[in-house]
Amino acid sequence: MQLSGELFGVDFVMACGIAYGAALVAAVRHAPWHKLRDGRNSSVFFGVLTAMLLLWSLRAEMMTGVAFHLLAMTLLTLMVGWCFAVIGGSLVLAGVTLAGFGDWAGVPPTALVAILLPASLTWIVLLLARAWLPRNFFIYVLLNGFLAAGLIALCAAYSVSLLLLYAAQVTPESLDYNYYPWIPMMFFPEAMLNGWAITILVIYKPAWVFSFSDEEYLHGK
Repeated sequence: MQLSGELFGVDFVMACGIAYGAALVAAVRHAPWHKLRDGRNSSVFFGVLTAMLLLWSLRAEMMTGVAFHLLAMTLLTLMVGWCFAVIGGSLVLAGVTLAGFGDWAGVPPTALVAILLPASLTWIVLLLARAWLPRNFFIYVLLNGFLAAGLIALCAAYSVSLLLLYAAQVTPESLDYNYYPWIPMMFFPEAMLNGWAITILVIYKPAWVFSFSDEEYLHGK
């Protein structure tokens, strides 16, 4: 999901920029940078960002100033953790904007709904699942991979609609016709993309997934 800055007033864009900037600074400060010193980790990280850059370039405009694309933020967050997910998502957003997909004024509101919200919700769901549910391979894959990704995509889409209604002054009638009918279609592709990708990774390359370990989810189960 990518928003154009032309939809919003300058004050709102600045407020989004302050909130996004604060989160990004926190992510940079608390990210475990030492892990990227390992060439394998850095290769995986930047390889995933390259794939996401291509994915975010494949988009469809739902209405003027609002473009839809698959996020894959749940996959990224499970792989590298919240801090690097926010940093990585920011790099991807900067990359697609540099490539001409969107404008720089739209970066702050887009970052809130397409980067910070999905990464934060993914991490919260993961922590709640660890606290309340058995650490089981199928729970991890089905809940944190498939279900969480689909539901978080819906949350992001409805959050965009709130921004459009109250900050961009888009009419409810316009959203009813151009936006809301497409939202349910976001669940399945996002769930399948993130779910299948994380399933394949934890089976064949579990070392690439920061939030998964064989000892916790497989051994002795």
